[in-house]
Amino acid sequence: MPAGPRYAVVVPTTGRPSLRLCLEALARSGGRRPSRVVVVHDRPGRDGTVPELPVPAELRAITSVVPGPARGPAAARNLGARHAGDVPWIVFLDDDVVPSARWGEDLARDLAEASAGTAAVAARIEVPLPDDRRPTDGERNTAALATARWITADMAVRREAFDGAGGFDERFRRAFREDADLALRLLDAGWLLGQGRRRTAHPPRQGGRWLSVRQQAGNGDDVLMRRLHGPDWRTRAGAPRGRLPRHRAVTAAGAAALVCALTGRRRAAAVCGALWCAGTAEFTVARVLPGPRTRAEVVDMILTSAAIPPAATWHWLRGLLAHRTARPRPPARPPTVATTRPARPETVEEAVS
Repeated sequence: MPAGPRYAVVVPTTGRPSLRLCLEALARSGGRRPSRVVVVHDRPGRDGTVPELPVPAELRAITSVVPGPARGPAAARNLGARHAGDVPWIVFLDDDVVPSARWGEDLARDLAEASAGTAAVAARIEVPLPDDRRPTDGERNTAALATARWITADMAVRREAFDGAGGFDERFRRAFREDADLALRLLDAGWLLGQGRRRTAHPPRQGGRWLSVRQQAGNGDDVLMRRLHGPDWRTRAGAPRGRLPRHRAVTAAGAAALVCALTGRRRAAAVCGALWCAGTAEFTVARVLPGPRTRAEVVDMILTSAAIPPAATWHWLRGLLAHRTARPRPPARPPTVATTRPARPETVEEAVS
């Protein structure tokens, strides 16, 4: 087994309990140890200090815990990269993933086999789902990570490429689209993206009934992606369109029904109200049918299916306003060696296949 190049691990966190499992799995994995582990706590105290974190004994000598800027995971990862030391590779891990027992050995192979023109090597993400029932809506949403090609849940990035691109764009304040943005900038510069053999588990997110509503904030980040990468960014990044057009239509019907009712236009209010009910019912059924169909799940789907369309529309409108003057970042530096693929692959999917 090749020893593999030196690397550092950067883990942004808000102090979630899942961090313990992540670090313990990292400590248990075989292969070459990281030169440094940098944990960026993005919710430091008012005086800038961070609470004691559950760092395993095996990692304490090489682990640094630094207070984050509290501007989201993109800024936290950039800060962690600056503390990672002089290493050729930086491995970004989310604090809610669990590296496999062979993670270190497989990472060594991934990095040793990466060509000089490869900017990053992604892990294979596995989302454990229940065997005795259908997955819930939240579990299905997390399961989509298993087929995503470019996510920083477990992503090894070449330091040369990362620095040449200027790191993550800190205008992305949530854990959403900042990875696709970096991928497209690297591809535009002529770098390649690789798919590794190491495996990392990502347990389903636990965020309560309203998690799916809160996640609609990502529609504002999609507006920023369009401003930075043009109208074809979804095709190039392999990002599905989603239901935003339907959400806007359903929200418009509901708003029109309310306005018509307040102004005494009963027939128009009834028509618009019927359209809102039909759109909401269709969305609810589409989410209930693939799920476990328990009473609690059905109630959650009914409530959140009514709340998601206006939430998605609101965040889209907010994004249009907030990012109306956004401009692309300077181009990333190209690799110092020629790559075997075109300088600009059509999609991220093509670049890592």
